[in-house]
Amino acid sequence: MLDCQPCLFDHLLDDAGASAPARPYFGDFDTMKRLILAAMLATGLAGAGAAYADDALKTAIAGEHRSAANKARDSARHPYETLTFFGIKPTMTVIELAPGGAWYTEILAPYLRDKGKLIGGAPAAESRGGKAFRERLAGDAALYGKVTPAVFEPPSRFELGAPGSADMVVTFRNLHNWLGNGGDAAILTTFKEVHKVLKPGGVLGVVEHRLPANMKQDEKASSGYMHEAYVIRLAEQAGFKLAAKSEINANPKDTADHEKGVWTLPPVLANKDQDRAKYMAIGESDRMTLKFVKQ
Repeated sequence: MLDCQPCLFDHLLDDAGASAPARPYFGDFDTMKRLILAAMLATGLAGAGAAYADDALKTAIAGEHRSAANKARDSARHPYETLTFFGIKPTMTVIELAPGGAWYTEILAPYLRDKGKLIGGAPAAESRGGKAFRERLAGDAALYGKVTPAVFEPPSRFELGAPGSADMVVTFRNLHNWLGNGGDAAILTTFKEVHKVLKPGGVLGVVEHRLPANMKQDEKASSGYMHEAYVIRLAEQAGFKLAAKSEINANPKDTADHEKGVWTLPPVLANKDQDRAKYMAIGESDRMTLKFVKQ
């Protein structure tokens, strides 16, 4: 296909005022046309990518249902860029593991409501966390009415759905908690359960606080930070392939050596007013953003 294309662009070069080269230099001229064609194709493809926009996702992020406090964190958490990097679509069945305060849930719920499905992996209903999550869903039926709660209690209880039923599983800043509760086995078991529930080619999207490679990660990741290579290794052991890494949520100002770990930084600010300006200037943590695919 490419070999035939330069001839289609001869008239463009002629119209631009290029004179026909002498016969001995035709090879060089043909090469030049090929380079021009490649550049035009590359520009076209780049333009097409830049022009694509998920308006439904933008609408969900900009929605009035989101609090001002949550919206204020968009500049640090980059929800649009993160979710589009994972490849989310409004027709997908998506499982969010450990929704916590539902920061991402309030974006995913309206986005997936009409054409897709959102499953919230949370503790069982009888637990405090599970009860709170279900009460949140029940408290705003217009927003959360189609969200399905599922039991997720690593490393021992996983009721996320039938094997091969989900298109995507996402989790945000939770892996250090699982490591603290059950060590390597808890994360590996979770990744294996996720692998099981995903369809072939399904995506696992992970965002986690990132520990520099030259700093030691303790057995429980007590600082809240984890090595990127460690997360990748466990995911690959569970059967995933690393599809892509992104620096969307990177923060080069974060040295990850704070007195009270990641919670020293905003939004927690564990030291309260002590050195507040310093930590506000650093901002939220440096984070890895990883996209894995089920093989």
